[in-house]
Amino acid sequence: MDTAPPALPTTSTPAQDAKNRRKGATAAALASAVEWYDYFVFGIAAALVLGDLYFPAGSSSAGVLASFATFAVGFLARPFGGVIAGHLGDKRGRKPMLVLALTLMGMATTGIGLLPTYETIGIAAPVLLVTLRVMQGIAVGAQWGGAMLLATEYAPEGKRGIYGSFVQLGVPIGVVTANSVFLLAGAFTSESAFAAWGWRLPFLVGLLVLVLAWYIHKHVEETPEFRAAERALAEKEKEEKGQATEQGADKEAGKEAGKGKGGDHTRNSPLRTILRGHLSTVFLAGGSFAVNTATFYILITGVLDYTTRELDMNRGAVLTVSLCVSLTQLVLIPASAALSDRIGRIRIYGLGAAGIALWAVPMFLLIDTGSLLWLAVGTFVASCFLSIMYGPQAALFAELFTPEMRYTGASLGYQIAAVLGGGLAPFVMVLLLETTGTSMSVAAYIIGLAVIALGSIKVLADRARSR
Repeated sequence: MDTAPPALPTTSTPAQDAKNRRKGATAAALASAVEWYDYFVFGIAAALVLGDLYFPAGSSSAGVLASFATFAVGFLARPFGGVIAGHLGDKRGRKPMLVLALTLMGMATTGIGLLPTYETIGIAAPVLLVTLRVMQGIAVGAQWGGAMLLATEYAPEGKRGIYGSFVQLGVPIGVVTANSVFLLAGAFTSESAFAAWGWRLPFLVGLLVLVLAWYIHKHVEETPEFRAAERALAEKEKEEKGQATEQGADKEAGKEAGKGKGGDHTRNSPLRTILRGHLSTVFLAGGSFAVNTATFYILITGVLDYTTRELDMNRGAVLTVSLCVSLTQLVLIPASAALSDRIGRIRIYGLGAAGIALWAVPMFLLIDTGSLLWLAVGTFVASCFLSIMYGPQAALFAELFTPEMRYTGASLGYQIAAVLGGGLAPFVMVLLLETTGTSMSVAAYIIGLAVIALGSIKVLADRARSR
């Protein structure tokens, strides 16, 4: 399902093209990894310490719900980042928006690491924490589209899937790194020291994001497909201006000329184009992916809280299991993406969604045993299905839209899924467990999202066949 047009040829040499391709793919992968690291450390901290430090309440469940609600706020902010960066990224370029997103994330994450607690500054502490989490949400909403397009729009013919997977690898790398840093912080501090200041160390690593933002700004070029779209639009506007002038429409021609200066695509609004003619595709993309992001955050955040608070399992041991399971994704994600280059995105994507639906109940039956071994087995199999689905997702979303509206459309689809799935999932999980007293309610929640995903995938597949 490769519907996107190839980039127009440029005057660069094959050696320069290969160098730019490697540099773009590497920068995209690193940007994704550090951005997701910064985003995930909040989720781990929310499960472990933020409830007590910033939302003191009468019960541990209430504190966790409050911290997970703050976790969800970041997801609610993600579509705004996707819309703003998508609109400007389709007009000004992929690279500037990616640099801006990384800078904002670095500032927000470092700010959380330095933020005083409720005991120190009172109600201002949770207010500032929510504000910084919103900044994180806007940043990651803006980042994914820029990093994904930096990779896929540099991809050679027939390899968009594997190049897109470089960005997707940022998620497991971010999880592994975040868990590792928290494990180290816990290993070298006592329980009281970890609660007092040890948890802040993973957030201060966010300063490295600013270094990467500077590097991309200085050393990475804009994608060839965006430059090709720029040239095509400039040619079209030049032709339209000439026709308008010949017809004596001097006033209208002057307006078009002013709007077309500097490669600014103000004549056509990418967001308006999406809202008027492609909104259904955006919602289908979001519906197809919500189960993946919901299950993922249940595994890395919700299960961490559930196993340590309800099943009384050791925090370090559970984090170690999560780390090891995430390592397997480093192999499975590119493997499934490469396979999608050969046999199609939709086929692989749908297989992953069906697997998640079928495994939801067995997974929680295994987790409920309270055994580390069965926890590892349950989450590993679920992670396999998530990886099968996640590998081709970047290329699939890129191919749903043409270059001039791709940043906006792909970002909106992804971030809608993030809100409906990932942002609410840990909160919904705690709420379901408190209300029903059984983890089967969480499994039912996952299955419901999987049914929506399979329906959305079928419609996307039917549309691809009709084209």
